[in-house]
Amino acid sequence: MLRFLRQRSRVVGAFATPILFWAMLGFGANDAFQTTGSEVGYLAYFFPGALVMILLFTAIFSTISVIEDRREGFLQGVLASPAPRSAIVMGKIMGGATLAVGQGMIFLCIFPLVAPQWPGVVALLGALGAMIVTAIALTGLGLCLAWPMTSTAGFHAMMNVLLLPMWFLSGAVFPAADAPNWMRAIMAVNPLTYCHQTLAGLMLGDAAPDALLPLPVSAAVMVLFALTMIGFATKLASRPQAV
Repeated sequence: MLRFLRQRSRVVGAFATPILFWAMLGFGANDAFQTTGSEVGYLAYFFPGALVMILLFTAIFSTISVIEDRREGFLQGVLASPAPRSAIVMGKIMGGATLAVGQGMIFLCIFPLVAPQWPGVVALLGALGAMIVTAIALTGLGLCLAWPMTSTAGFHAMMNVLLLPMWFLSGAVFPAADAPNWMRAIMAVNPLTYCHQTLAGLMLGDAAPDALLPLPVSAAVMVLFALTMIGFATKLASRPQAV
């Protein structure tokens, strides 16, 4: 938390970029999106996608410090301590997820201004829970990518090649139901799709576009994604050659 707050450019980059995306794309495509017969404007539709982007940017960037800690020798000292590797992994994941959810909650306060209908307290609490699980999953994914790397440039390359396409093909920018069949197949195997669809289903309610899976099933896939990333990150950190 202290490291994050001391790096002003990181705070601005992780929070301002998704808001600019949401504002520019939302206002630019809002009228066109409504002419397609959708029950919700693009500002409201794109809101869960921008929220996922905030979680993605903050959670992923928080794991870059693993590369810096290895280069400075701090990580080796942590790994040599009696603390179990699972505690080290969970500490890193929960730290990154806390930062991501904190910024996401600030952005969530804007949602009543563009929401097609008041989602209700229960739905908003459910959306908060979905944000927490999504942030944990994305931080775990970032840790899996950052752990074996020695270069921050390589990490940024992986983000451009893997993480941003995951976000674009999650239904955040356009509904999965309107995508071509080949693209819809990719979206169906993208775990971030179900994180977005869970958030959209809770926040937009009946106005949400058709999802690939029912809301409870999407939520279950989201939880499975988070648990899988925690397991992979712990296994990766437990390998001797990762030191």
